[in-house]
Amino acid sequence: MVYADAGYTGIEKREEIIQAKANDVIRPDVEWKVATKRGVITKMADGVLKELTVLMERKKVRTRVEHPFHVLKNLFHHKKARYKGLAKNAAQMFSLFGLVNLVIAKRQLSEIHGRGAS
Repeated sequence: MVYADAGYTGIEKREEIIQAKANDVIRPDVEWKVATKRGVITKMADGVLKELTVLMERKKVRTRVEHPFHVLKNLFHHKKARYKGLAKNAAQMFSLFGLVNLVIAKRQLSEIHGRGAS
């Protein structure tokens, strides 16, 4: 079974990855986390392996995508766009997500040094 192999991510077949590896552009210590296709999970037999796969896929996607939005809504109290015009709204969102990246980086750095974020 290809989907059960822990080392297989599907990224090895892509042309740009093959070229980057040939040119030593990609570092060997990079760990790829590619979401499994829904069709592969649907075809799996019901059981513990399928449940664990679904949970792992949910964790991969949610932790990377939804956490910045959580910080944006709860820490910065952003609820909706305030300005007329797409340029102003885009500028506000870029600024807020830049600040979100700083908050997340601060939390990660404070965890490394053994202190809680203040």
